[in-house]
Amino acid sequence: MAELVSAVQTNCDIADARHARDVSLCTYLLGMREFYRWEHDLPHGVAPARDEVGRWIAEREARWESLADDDFVRLPLGGSDYDPFDAPRVNAALAGSGLVYGAGIGRFHKPHFFLGRLDRDEQRGAARLLVCGCEYARDVAAIPAASQGEMLIVRREALRQWLWEKAEGWNVKQQDGALKSALLAYGFDVDPLAAIERMTEGEIETLVLHEEGELAAGRMLGESWPEMLARLRGKRAEIFARGVKDNLADCLVTLPALLRRGSVDSLHFWFSTFDGLRRDMFPRLHAAYSSRVGAGDTAILAAAADAGQAHFAALGRRLLTMDESAIEALSHQTGTFAL
Repeated sequence: MAELVSAVQTNCDIADARHARDVSLCTYLLGMREFYRWEHDLPHGVAPARDEVGRWIAEREARWESLADDDFVRLPLGGSDYDPFDAPRVNAALAGSGLVYGAGIGRFHKPHFFLGRLDRDEQRGAARLLVCGCEYARDVAAIPAASQGEMLIVRREALRQWLWEKAEGWNVKQQDGALKSALLAYGFDVDPLAAIERMTEGEIETLVLHEEGELAAGRMLGESWPEMLARLRGKRAEIFARGVKDNLADCLVTLPALLRRGSVDSLHFWFSTFDGLRRDMFPRLHAAYSSRVGAGDTAILAAAADAGQAHFAALGRRLLTMDESAIEALSHQTGTFAL
């Protein structure tokens, strides 16, 4: 166990050495503060001492400098060693151990790794769902959910951290909107700690639905989509392309499922994540939420999601015929294709 955790954390550190600072200074410092909180097992709601965090960041950056040029290490397990990117084989070798492993390439080509306790293992149609609880190794940017082939992985700790960051940001100005509606629905104004715990458990299913949508969208767009995404080097072009697929995924699976179940709290949560280019290219959906969900009438929202299926499938196929410069240029012209 200790040897495996050390190997996974080493790979996390190598990935962070190369990519952790590829963000704004504000985002970087916020991420490092939360990473410090995780490593020192500090409860949310307790602010870590600034000078201690500063010293820790300096030490961590010094370690990164020593690792930046190293190769990722293979994972020792059961007398064999494994390619750190071969998550399906690693998880097969971990069967019965109570552990779950994740590895993949995220936004802007950053590798991500983690190892944690397996809390749930179940079949969701053709896909296998693994829900991770306590994490033993991770990188700075903890991704709450991802799909790997026909495997769906949700990280409870990463989701809880993401919700706390969102809630803390909202608490400064307490602006009206979807995030306020979601937080108040879970009782954040009464007991913030308990509310975030309830929200974490309640919204795991929303993340699972989105990842099921990602699989469905991936099958619709074909094998050329990940190849196109891997060729993109500019951040805006990649964010735009990922946003197109995200919108397609949610129109195919997430929104129809939430609407069928009458999950108004989860709709508020989902719309709190609906921003940036995703919202710019789908104003009809945002208008439908703003005008009707609070009144309990979701028919107009269902119609918007239904229209989005064909629209974003066609837009995704269009991107497959374009080079990166054309994709980036199109991303600045959302008014010409927005739904």
